[in-house]
Amino acid sequence: MRSRTANRSGIVLRRHVTPAGDIIVTLLTPQGKLKLIARGGVRGPLASVLSLFHDVTVQVYQTPGGDLATAKQAALEGALPGLAAPERYPYAHLLSELADLLFQEGEFSQNAFELYAGGLRGVSRHADPEWVALVMSYKLLALAGFIPQTAFCTQCGAAAPEHPDPNSGQLLCRPCAAQPAYSPEVLDYLRGFARVSVRGLMEDPLSVQGRAELWRALERFVAVQVGRVQSWRVNLPQLAAAT
Repeated sequence: MRSRTANRSGIVLRRHVTPAGDIIVTLLTPQGKLKLIARGGVRGPLASVLSLFHDVTVQVYQTPGGDLATAKQAALEGALPGLAAPERYPYAHLLSELADLLFQEGEFSQNAFELYAGGLRGVSRHADPEWVALVMSYKLLALAGFIPQTAFCTQCGAAAPEHPDPNSGQLLCRPCAAQPAYSPEVLDYLRGFARVSVRGLMEDPLSVQGRAELWRALERFVAVQVGRVQSWRVNLPQLAAAT
């Protein structure tokens, strides 16, 4: 008879405490995303272990006919204290919400897990956590198969479009556009990020203005093509100011 208990390792990318005191967490693991519940967790040792961004190993029990697996025990394998810093936490939160949106439960992706984990490490330790978050957000997007069309205008098919399309998150040529063109550095980034390595992108950071344009481009594209990341406008002043 197949055991309903198994050990799973992953990083906590979402955490919710219910009125009953249960903790519902979502882990990103090398085998895919896993959602589980720790019943009465806020009153026991699991409360501190199952915290956001923690690398954990959880003993999981799948209840017959149950929707959520149950966390019976959990052990902390690693933590990144630097993510608690106010200048770093928002970027870690953004990466986690984006990864949760992009990848489905049970969908196997060792690369997604490694890229997400590397992003958290970078945000925790790098001198420029914003640039880490931007680079890793775009690389997660590409890994999930969502790459903006930059070769042709979305409306008429003209080559080399340079203007944002708020309706599709893609690019428009000048005659089709109602908004100013992206700056050259942003266009270069959008046209090349999917094929350039993380190291290559990190070595060529954009200006403050370029980053603000990239965040807005990312938000437009993700909102239309994938779904809305609720915390972006709360955590990113450059997006909140654009409303």
